[in-house]
Amino acid sequence: MSTIFNEANRNKNHYVFFNDFQSESLPFREEIIGAVNRVIKSGWYILGNELRQFEENFANYIGAKYCIGVASGTEAIALSLMAGRIGPGSEVITTNLTAFPTITAIMQTGAQPVVVDIFENTGLINWQKIEDHISEKTRAIVPVHLYGQSCNMTEIMTIARKHGLFVVEDCAQATGATFMDTKCGAIGNCGAFSFYPTKNLGAYGDAGAITTNDENIYLQLISLRNYGQTQRYYHDHPGINSRMDELQAAILNVKLPYLETRNAERKSIAQRYRQGLKKVTCLTENDYGQHANHLFVIKSPKRKQLMEYLENKNVQTLIHYPVPVTSQKAFQWQKDESLPESEKFANSILSLPIYPELSKENSNYIIEVINEFEE
Repeated sequence: MSTIFNEANRNKNHYVFFNDFQSESLPFREEIIGAVNRVIKSGWYILGNELRQFEENFANYIGAKYCIGVASGTEAIALSLMAGRIGPGSEVITTNLTAFPTITAIMQTGAQPVVVDIFENTGLINWQKIEDHISEKTRAIVPVHLYGQSCNMTEIMTIARKHGLFVVEDCAQATGATFMDTKCGAIGNCGAFSFYPTKNLGAYGDAGAITTNDENIYLQLISLRNYGQTQRYYHDHPGINSRMDELQAAILNVKLPYLETRNAERKSIAQRYRQGLKKVTCLTENDYGQHANHLFVIKSPKRKQLMEYLENKNVQTLIHYPVPVTSQKAFQWQKDESLPESEKFANSILSLPIYPELSKENSNYIIEVINEFEE
């Protein structure tokens, strides 16, 4: 299901978009123009100083020893698994409620994804069900920090150590989120980040990164992202072409210092929603870490009617995600397994606008119209 786009409504002054990319660039537009001009003037567009600087800056921000810039968040997951020697014949456990690129990345390595159900109050992977799905072929776990909230990494890492499993944190929606006092991406063997334009730290195109504290994994990833080269024209591994370009690195270098302030603005909007919304259920925010509030997701038994009502009130909403992995045609496994919590969850959730440029006036307007909704 997607939003019913009403162009007549959109032409009115008071249409609240789900994202506002034109306003997003205003605080640092001149800095970005300067950074882009600097790259163009240098004449160096791949694997240059801008990327090296971003890798250092982002590793420091996350609190990891190393960062490797890659072409997308999807390939960040795939390359991380490849560095962990995960491939054909392996099984990788992840959640049944995630953006499908998580699954695409696992399949890209030749491994088979195995999904488990979720906690109905958060949408996060139910770590209590992971061991039920471990087999002799299981080699890795990919926990997804959904909507910007960390999974319970104490429990997941305990399971991983017990069974000797590689852990890749899917941090696509969780840049800046923490588990306990540690940022997501510095807990597992690798952290995989997306800088797709909608993310809390968004590039102006596709881009991604991997963080790790393991020097051997870092050295493998440097090679794997660049055709498996260890030196020019010498290929020791069957790698791929997945390199963050200099333009995106320069843009991200400009935006990274603003991230904490912008995440704090997201948190304020989320708190306003939680305090003001009366007729819908807000997801639980666990107290073991800091939420990045990439998305603000509510639940309603009348989701379709509420979505249409909000569109008619000039508010754009989306669903993250309407189809669990096991219901996707591209997913060929576990078709007969019942994962009821993710099915129920997917049928009731709705994402509200939440981004730093969303004014208090507009967030209060959203609260007001939802509270007026007649179920």
